[in-house]
Amino acid sequence: MFNRRTFSRTVVGLGAAAASTAGPRPATAAPDSAAPATPAAPATPTAPGAPAEPAAAGAAFARPSQVRAGVLDIGYAETGPADGPAVVCLHGWPYDIHSFADAAPLLAAEGYRVIVPYLRGHGTTRFRSARTVRNAQQSAIALDIVALMDALGIDRAVLAGFDWGSRTADIVAALWPGRVKALVSVSGYLITDRAAQRRPLPPAAEHSWWYQYYFATERGRLAMEDRDHRRALCRLVWDTVSPTWAFDDATYERTAAAFDNPDYAAVVIHNYRWRLGLADGERRYDAIEERLAARPVITVPTVTLDPECDPFTAPGDGSSYREMFTGRYLHRTLRGVGHNLPQEAPAAFAEAVVDADRL
Repeated sequence: MFNRRTFSRTVVGLGAAAASTAGPRPATAAPDSAAPATPAAPATPTAPGAPAEPAAAGAAFARPSQVRAGVLDIGYAETGPADGPAVVCLHGWPYDIHSFADAAPLLAAEGYRVIVPYLRGHGTTRFRSARTVRNAQQSAIALDIVALMDALGIDRAVLAGFDWGSRTADIVAALWPGRVKALVSVSGYLITDRAAQRRPLPPAAEHSWWYQYYFATERGRLAMEDRDHRRALCRLVWDTVSPTWAFDDATYERTAAAFDNPDYAAVVIHNYRWRLGLADGERRYDAIEERLAARPVITVPTVTLDPECDPFTAPGDGSSYREMFTGRYLHRTLRGVGHNLPQEAPAAFAEAVVDADRL
């Protein structure tokens, strides 16, 4: 049986050892001559959170590996045995792979091969062609992860994520369930319903999304293109959506380095404008978006996690999205935890991955 107490104690010991043990893997995608050079069951009762010690920047991944996958050259961290069952951990905004710097080695110690990619526009992930549209609509990001799995020779994996990462994992699980052994989705079912996005929310909920509306303006775009404004804005979001998390400056700066990607501003701005219907997607993704607009259910074994202190957590202890998960299922609410759940409560997040895999 999974020993939560022992698992929690392992966080500090393994956090500093989150280096890749498998090294780079060969790419299987065809080269792109225009590619730029790449820089070096019912729900369970509510569960308590398991926050780590105040976050410090000591736990870090080794230098990311790179692999050509679809339209991207994806930077990713890897840890754990190369022949272990695969877990793909997906970060959100404004975060990066270090949201999993403590959870990944815990999973590696359980025998998993853990892959943590930078999403498009983040860190060392680059578009392979200058001609590729800097598109961040949900289907494009989901296809990035399918392409990554193909490039790394991963047929099936446990997908686990939060924020953009939850949405991406949800989409892959809904549309390509044969590729997903199990799912961990922080905040539940996050597939974007653009039609619903046209309807106003209660004022308090709208207030929490202030940056989404800021990004709809030219001022917001310019702020994201300016390094100092960008870092200050993202730091404010960290403080706001994780009000109980004690992190130090070095921890934030380690992640903020991923925001210096040359496509970061374009990707972030397009993502939020597309959600609101203020930016177009690409026609090649129309068929997938039509399937997503139909609100497909997720049939794979799933654990959903709600962070209690996240302003975006829906009321009702998961009841608002329960009907969207029709396979084996567990739900937990983590007390005292904010939006960046994998980094605030790495042991609880890793435990959810193991539990999902065993459903």
